[in-house]
Amino acid sequence: MPGSDELVALYDQAGSAVGTTTRSRVRAEGLWHAAGVVLVRSGDGKAVYVHLRTAVKDIWPSTWDCWAGGVVAAGESPAECARRELAEELGVHGVEPVPLFTKVYDDGRNRCHNFAFEVRWDGPIHHQAEEIAEGRWIPLEELRAWIDDPAPELPFIPDGREGVQEWFRRYG
Repeated sequence: MPGSDELVALYDQAGSAVGTTTRSRVRAEGLWHAAGVVLVRSGDGKAVYVHLRTAVKDIWPSTWDCWAGGVVAAGESPAECARRELAEELGVHGVEPVPLFTKVYDDGRNRCHNFAFEVRWDGPIHHQAEEIAEGRWIPLEELRAWIDDPAPELPFIPDGREGVQEWFRRYG
């Protein structure tokens, strides 16, 4: 997992890159930043890959997510970030993420422009041990029920929940 001194792209509230800063400063000061996030669907589109974040993640540890992704690094575009994170977190290579939408998430502490992408994938999944504890394929209907549950048995990452709710509104 990247260190807290990693340089990341600093964004403004409107969604434009305006400079760079450290990841630790973004987290400590709740600064606007961006992420490239990728929804991994089966080749037939009927299932989505979900994964459990490790307990050592710097934000929302031990929560489930359906987006592979991370913070846009300094000098990196959201699309480059999406490709990098997809390869690092899930070992998925050789597919080009398709842009979907940008979902703004702002809970007062975490202010992020999540640039959402999608891939179709039926190949092997290889977890990055520092970031992902476990994962599995689930049908789209099961994902919808999970994110619509106000008190799910398994905790789901807040910005990922909003992102997939937006995906269902637009595409599902």
